[in-house]
Amino acid sequence: MKKPHSPVPVKLQEAPKAAQPRAPFDRGPKPSSTHGPYGARRSKSKATGGEVYPKAGLESPANRQAKPESAAPPNRQPGVIVNRRAADRLRAGAVWVYSSDVESLEVPRGGDTNPPALLPVADARGMLLGTGLFSPASQIVLRLVSREALDESGWLELLAERLRRAVQRRRGLLSKETDSCRLCFSEADELPGLVVDKYGELVVLQLLVKGLDSAKVRKACVAVLRDQLNPDVILERPDPRIRELEGLSAPSADPLYVRKGAPETGSTQFNVNGLSFQFDANSGQKTGAFLDQRENYRAAQRWAEQLGATGRALDVCCYQGGFALHLARVAKRVTGIDASRASLEVAERNLEANRGQIDAQVDWVEADAFELLRDWSNAHESFDTIVLDPPAFAKSKRAVEGALRGYKELNLRALKMLRAGGLLVTCSCSHHVSWAELEGTVASAAADAGRRVRLLERRGAAPDHPVILTLPETEYLKCLVLEVE
Repeated sequence: MKKPHSPVPVKLQEAPKAAQPRAPFDRGPKPSSTHGPYGARRSKSKATGGEVYPKAGLESPANRQAKPESAAPPNRQPGVIVNRRAADRLRAGAVWVYSSDVESLEVPRGGDTNPPALLPVADARGMLLGTGLFSPASQIVLRLVSREALDESGWLELLAERLRRAVQRRRGLLSKETDSCRLCFSEADELPGLVVDKYGELVVLQLLVKGLDSAKVRKACVAVLRDQLNPDVILERPDPRIRELEGLSAPSADPLYVRKGAPETGSTQFNVNGLSFQFDANSGQKTGAFLDQRENYRAAQRWAEQLGATGRALDVCCYQGGFALHLARVAKRVTGIDASRASLEVAERNLEANRGQIDAQVDWVEADAFELLRDWSNAHESFDTIVLDPPAFAKSKRAVEGALRGYKELNLRALKMLRAGGLLVTCSCSHHVSWAELEGTVASAAADAGRRVRLLERRGAAPDHPVILTLPETEYLKCLVLEVE
């Protein structure tokens, strides 16, 4: 279609420009286009001598003609300017700023080698959105800790107060039967990157973002934990993968705190639902044990007993025996499968520690879950209860499609082996896999297996791993409790 022609030539004139008032966080004109994309090239700010990280996606110098440099903007201060999409997201309750959200970023002089822990963040108009922990090497550049301007002393006070409240919220979850829980759950407790777990009289601290990697932060955390709990030992256990991604320093091998007269050790025993488990801070996944499944362990035991599915039970990806040992309280025979021999050795020690309340025959099999379930289902093995608790298959959105294929295969094989009236407890700890996707995958597996499945419960993580509605990342664990006809 041709565009209509105007019968009278139109004379275009440039409208006069009105003076723009400067916003409270106004940072002057944007960096000149001689800067490269964010993260690719940096230059010194003439005004402050600080490091300037310009807006992503600008035209590269090789693809444009040279242009005269504009005068350096006055009063440029350290901080982050984000695009409109990120500003809207932060105002809606999000706390993460990704590198792709950044229009410009400036750190103080020397910040290239010694980056600051905190930086203010503002929208393109200069309106302050808050203050966040700065992670220069991460795709998540900033994690908001306040909606206001905040300096280091104010942040340390805020950290101590929030950690104190987090511990106090968990007091009601602790008892003689369960003396372990997650005391602080990162963003869910308004302390991004801080994870604290309690195993009996041992407390394990994890600092997972660069902005927390300081002696002052460690000192503040230890002071609160001593005041609130006075445990035997407080130690820091790094996550090697996160440490590399964030550029964190190597923590000391010595404990952060040892109570006078207490043994200086990273090993202990702890109780969950009346069962005793071993913990060694120098081994294991995450900070040592899957405390988030605590209430689901109890639910699996309860439902197996209620349905009478107490003959033969199977725990797939059993790790150190959490589901298996709970099921062994009510089942006659329990088999645990895991690919890690070290985990199964700990599971065996946990079994021996609880022999006084377990009469079931329990055996452990070191094997690949996919291969073994395929072989057993083809051999027509049968079980009354099956638990599927695999590791996270989808650590990114791009991995979801493959993850769903993996979940379907495991559930299909389990459904083929379950007796009529049996119990299936199937879990996903992948945040990127939604409830609808998990349920749809299990439904598809049920259709292929020719089984009718009744939903008994949808469950998540234990209450010490709270879900914040404006932070969907906090809802990662999904557990379906199903009766299979």
